[in-house]
Amino acid sequence: MAAKPELIISSFDAERLEQLLAALPYGMFPGRTELETELGRAKIVAPEDIPKTVVTMNSTVAFEMGAGGETFSLTLVYPHDIDGAGHKISILAPVGSALLGLSQGDEIEWPKPGGGMLKVKIKEVLYQPEREGEFNR
Repeated sequence: MAAKPELIISSFDAERLEQLLAALPYGMFPGRTELETELGRAKIVAPEDIPKTVVTMNSTVAFEMGAGGETFSLTLVYPHDIDGAGHKISILAPVGSALLGLSQGDEIEWPKPGGGMLKVKIKEVLYQPEREGEFNR
């Protein structure tokens, strides 16, 4: 995969993610550099201007992962919102970082913690707070 897809992130999510990264001790989050790079290349827009098909924080997204194309439906959340139900994925997980800002149909290759790459393809944004008028969550 040559070029990375365009990323669109709300100004609200970008600000909260920058605060989260600043609060983490360096070295605690192996994917920090990749997430910071993605935040740096993203188009930042007002929450009201987020397209309805973009993965934002607290969105529930159906996506394929890996060569076998296994499909998952998970909600992208901040680390403090993870629970034991298994329906959420943290932004600090490699796949979570890969999902943020992508649109339906986009795919991206993302570094795995132990080396190598994983391929993630967005099938559908099932729920997006901004689409429901929730701009300050």
